[in-house]
Amino acid sequence: MPKQHLRKSDTASGQGLLWLFGAILAVQGFGSAITEAGWNTSFGVAGLLRAAHVPQWGTLLVGCAGAALLAVAARRHFTKSRR
Repeated sequence: MPKQHLRKSDTASGQGLLWLFGAILAVQGFGSAITEAGWNTSFGVAGLLRAAHVPQWGTLLVGCAGAALLAVAARRHFTKSRR
């Protein structure tokens, strides 16, 4: 069976998804935590996590996961551009 090579469009779409999911998780996680702390209001991820009885720091964990995905996406982007 011949080896399949990834086409550029496949890796580019995967890279784009990393940026997208990272940004969504970072904004939802940190934004929810700030909104909940400042205005005592839950929305988005914070509202879902509160309904699931997750502690308040769970939204910060979601934001950190988003920041980690953004860091991975940035590292892949800059590593690829140096080659």
